[in-house]
Amino acid sequence: MAPNVLGNTILLAEACIEQEDNNNNASIGTQQYKSKSFLNVAPKPAPITEELKPKDATQAAIASRERRYHHVYVWRNIIAFIYLHLGFLYGSYLLVTSAKWSTFFFALALGSCGALGITAGAHRLWSHRAYKAKWPLRLFLMLAQTLAFQNSVYEWVRDHRVHHKFTDTDADPHNATRGFFFSHIGWLMVKKHPDVKARGRAVDMSDLEQDGIVMFQKRYYALLMPLFCFILPTFLAYYYLDETFSNAWYVVAIFRYVLSLNATWLVNSAAHIWGTKPYDRNISPTNNTFVAIAAYGEGWHNYHHVFPWDYKTSELGTYSTNFTTAAIDFFARIGWAYDLKSVSDELIRKRVLRTGDGSHQYNEQELQARMVDYVNQLDHESEQAVWGWDDKDMNEQDRQDATVRNKAD
Repeated sequence: MAPNVLGNTILLAEACIEQEDNNNNASIGTQQYKSKSFLNVAPKPAPITEELKPKDATQAAIASRERRYHHVYVWRNIIAFIYLHLGFLYGSYLLVTSAKWSTFFFALALGSCGALGITAGAHRLWSHRAYKAKWPLRLFLMLAQTLAFQNSVYEWVRDHRVHHKFTDTDADPHNATRGFFFSHIGWLMVKKHPDVKARGRAVDMSDLEQDGIVMFQKRYYALLMPLFCFILPTFLAYYYLDETFSNAWYVVAIFRYVLSLNATWLVNSAAHIWGTKPYDRNISPTNNTFVAIAAYGEGWHNYHHVFPWDYKTSELGTYSTNFTTAAIDFFARIGWAYDLKSVSDELIRKRVLRTGDGSHQYNEQELQARMVDYVNQLDHESEQAVWGWDDKDMNEQDRQDATVRNKAD
């Protein structure tokens, strides 16, 4: 039986949207924006109580245990994720059994647009200010980011800036030290750690609050997200590609959406666990080629955490594993993107040799240079060689340290 597309979308939206967490977002002027997606549901503000003042060490220990964070499951998120991933499996089945090729390519195109909305938009443009964009590009990236449905740009940026400032601490929304599952999807199934909310309130968001396109999306996100992520993709596939409702919903909407979600989540999980650390061996983010391909260039994560202002998020000069850089360069050529920031080779080299794990080519070049210096030094010292014992250039200390056996006198 074909699904009721509008009904499913409304149910998803109802499960996905709730009031903004006032502890995590300050008011903008006199208006409080209240849209909130299920991907980051926050707890209701706890009532303000008087600070406990223990009288002795025992009471202090008890108070500390009481204030310790405990998981609080967000069941609406868990149920939504179960439905979405079951729908993804069913969509995969339909994709290979009954869906048209045109449907597959349409889903791929929408997925690529959504990916750019996250990588080129929410991440490199708005989170890190790695480049600047004129309003046509900002509008396109905002709509593409809405299609991707990973919270509004404002919320995405806030959480990502906190992640960079407090990586692998309790203030990190997807703290990788708590395991692969938590950093991949589990962090969205529980209420936020209090440290995440506290740091979220303190992070500077004034630049986004002055961006009319970002704030428009934030204000109307509860309407824009279901329309662009679910309703329009299904409608277009059904009416213009002559696809069935089931294929349109489960392939173009659900399959495409869940696939893009997991590609993004791999940056938080796999790229903090597996890979190399050519730039800083002391942090958890890694360079992971598979994640770089799956996430359109976001897998060069060790580099990115060391140089977050580089619009390329890597030093690689090719586009094969960094599609987002290719897109930004294209927009720069047509004048929509400008002030593209990057890191000099000399700065990269210094950082690699100072803190890298040895996997970078600069380490090999440095080793070769040191070997050449060593050999040159040997050649230089050979100029001071002596012909024998009575050579006037012989070092007196060497003469004193020498062993002379069977002396005649």
